[in-house]
Parts: sequence; C-alpha cells; structure tokens
Amino acid sequence: MSLKELALKIAESAHKDQVDKAGKPYINHPLTVASAFEDDLRYSIAILHDVLEDSDITFQDLIDYGFSSEVIEALMALTKNDEGYNTYLEKVKLNSLALDVKLEDLKHNMDLSRIKNPTEKDYERLKKYEYAIEYLKK
Repeated sequence: MSLKELALKIAESAHKDQVDKAGKPYINHPLTVASAFEDDLRYSIAILHDVLEDSDITFQDLIDYGFSSEVIEALMALTKNDEGYNTYLEKVKLNSLALDVKLEDLKHNMDLSRIKNPTEKDYERLKKYEYAIEYLKK
C-alpha cells in the first residue's frame, strides 16, 4: 500500500460519520485540500491534517503505521494545542510542508459556497482565515 493510500484509509476511518458545517461528509474537506497536491508527501499530510484533532488517532499510531518524520513533523505543526493562534501560525510557518497544506486548508475553509445559508458567524470566521493567510504569507 502506498503512502497516499494508507493516509487516505486512515483519514476515511478517522472521519467516518463526521460531518462538516454544511452537514456534508467531513472527509470531503481533507480530500479537497489534498487534491491541490500531486506529490505523495504533501497529499498525505493534507489528507491527515485534521485526523489528530478530530479522532482518537495519535502521533504514535502514525509512527507505528510507518509514516516518515517529515510527515509527523508537519502534522505536529498543523495540530493545534493550547497555544495562542499566532503562536500556532508561527509553528506552521516554520515547516514548509505544513505551510503549504495550511494555506490550502484555509482556502477551502473560506469557500462559503459549501454552506447553504451562511450566518454572521460564518462571515466572522472568514476574517480569521483571511488574517491567517496574510500572517502566513509574511
């Protein structure tokens, strides 16, 4: 099984029965983010980018599956902890793989056409994403 296939299998299992803000299967989000990348490395990081926050999968599980330190380090950078938002963004900026994936993640998150009737809260979230993109591109 290739790196991409393994990452996809793990993500599909981890996001099973999860839905996004529009009520659609959550796996569509990482699939869309991953589709921006042709290389196996970035594709795998993108497909797994929410697995650690949204499931019981751990870094150790991914290490045990055989993912490289490059994948693990990028996912560590992409995984939010208790740090403030700017600290999180700085962590992402320090890892070029994580940065590439995060920019695609934000781009997809900003697509309000996925939400049937966007609310004020959705538009407020857009401001946060716009700020993050600007911050990450500095």
